[in-house]
Amino acid sequence: MRFGIELPPQIKVYGAFFVYSFCMGSLYPRLPDIQHAMGVGEGALGFALIGAALGTLISLTFASPIIERIGYRRTLLTALPTLAVFYAIAVWAQTPLTLFLLLMPVGITIGAIEIIINLEADRVEHAIGRRIMNRSHAFWSFGFFSAGMVGAFIAQTGLSAQMHLAIMVPVVAIATLLILGRFQPAEHRSGGNTDAAPRFARPTLAILVLVTVCLSAMIMEGAGIDWSAIYMRDVFGAAPFWAGFAVALGAGTQAVTRFFADSFVERWSPVIVARTLLTILGIGTLLVFFTSAQWAAYLGLALMGVGTSAIFPLAMSAAAQRTDRPAAVNVAALAQISFVSFLLGPPLLGYIAEHLGIRWAFGVGLPLVALSLFAASALGPKPVRSTVTP
Repeated sequence: MRFGIELPPQIKVYGAFFVYSFCMGSLYPRLPDIQHAMGVGEGALGFALIGAALGTLISLTFASPIIERIGYRRTLLTALPTLAVFYAIAVWAQTPLTLFLLLMPVGITIGAIEIIINLEADRVEHAIGRRIMNRSHAFWSFGFFSAGMVGAFIAQTGLSAQMHLAIMVPVVAIATLLILGRFQPAEHRSGGNTDAAPRFARPTLAILVLVTVCLSAMIMEGAGIDWSAIYMRDVFGAAPFWAGFAVALGAGTQAVTRFFADSFVERWSPVIVARTLLTILGIGTLLVFFTSAQWAAYLGLALMGVGTSAIFPLAMSAAAQRTDRPAAVNVAALAQISFVSFLLGPPLLGYIAEHLGIRWAFGVGLPLVALSLFAASALGPKPVRSTVTP
């Protein structure tokens, strides 16, 4: 007997992205409390957060054949509640090394979920004849925004991070059952290559240029997730709610932009859209780095959310459209390097923040934004308008 609501396939994909990011996003509004409880600086906390990055990289590299054997449905329905359990356990860590070790299974679970839901979004997109990838990632951002707001409210009440994350376990389990209880994986793309992808796809020079395009967006998105709450606390003395709200704000503006991104790309061109977004990202980063006004810092974080919204999907599309080798290999090469940057970059910024100040966790992104603007022409010309409704 199967539980859950009967939903169209694209709504199930949106729901999977939302539940996954809601679970994942519950940790970050509580990082100031976790740091305070351990009594460590940003460098040590950054080291601890690398545990999740390492686990995710291991999972992205080796998990696919295991998931194939277990089955996509069984893996997804198990992995989402398990992720909530692993987070609830991790926040009991008393030292950075313990947190590092406890976040590794978190990262392994995240990698498995990433593989399943992104592949499912691609297959459903093909099956229904409508683009849903950007909108799927918009629901990821909506979930992160919701987790940030809930976490901000709970932090303000004084409830411990341990109790907060424990409460999330049944919440995520019930949401998974309701939204995905009737989930069945979509069929493989017809006519697609079903050969196993290489575990590490060698990047070509053209792919490295595309990595340069999206590098600033990936690192600054991660910086906002990892460090914005601590930034608001340390620089402006923000109360727990307003510190947690900083995490939610960037995710919220990112979500809204992603929701409408496809129409802008179709109307203009990938290069124009990317340069516009990167300019907005640069303005937001400048505000966060230099401002002495709390409202301007929030504005900067909001602009950073807009600026990071669609750069990576645009780079992925450009990689897939290259004809020098199979699209799957180019996409895998870009995804692996970019995801490592997204996961490892922001935790390593903790060392910079500890020695130069928390503002520099954002300030180091400014030259990266300039580099991305310079390389944006690699995204190519305006795409041919699709005959299906985006």
